Amino acid sequence: MRMDLCQEMILAGFGGQGIMFAGRLIASAGMIAEKEVSWLPSYGPEMRGGTANCHVIVSDQPVGSPIVVAPTTLVAMNRPSLDKFEDAVLSDGLLIMDSSLIDRKIKRKDIKVIKIPATRMAADMGAGKLANMIMVGQWIKETGLLSMEIVKMSLEKVVSANKQDLMDINIKALELGYQY
Repeated sequence: MRMDLCQEMILAGFGGQGIMFAGRLIASAGMIAEKEVSWLPSYGPEMRGGTANCHVIVSDQPVGSPIVVAPTTLVAMNRPSLDKFEDAVLSDGLLIMDSSLIDRKIKRKDIKVIKIPATRMAADMGAGKLANMIMVGQWIKETGLLSMEIVKMSLEKVVSANKQDLMDINIKALELGYQY
């Protein structure tokens, strides 16, 4: 399913879940696809374990502001993030949530909800810290805005030189999320 030509996303979770990396990956892929992009990180007072979210815009039109007030997509990796941002999602928007860590029902009836046990899936593949990549894989599948090939090309650019040995497992996690 191809969503509109503009995705205004909020990716949110705890520090240490790879929220910023996932957002940067999507923004970088948008640039490779010659889209207009914006990436705006936001951290809570603590880094690891505190709140973390980022606003990402990928559009065919110029981006006026990097701040996402009413996201077309919310990627929620924990319950506090769902609690904070669920009401902001546009009607007919998309919510992708990590059902391994979120145990409550969704209040909204006017958005598409995808529950994916990303944290459990990442642990099952022996890569507990890659739930973020599983969520990105599911986002790629649902929106169709960026291709898997472009996101893989972006991954080569955003993975630091000292972590190149993790490329294959990151790709495997993306594909697992896409296939879910």
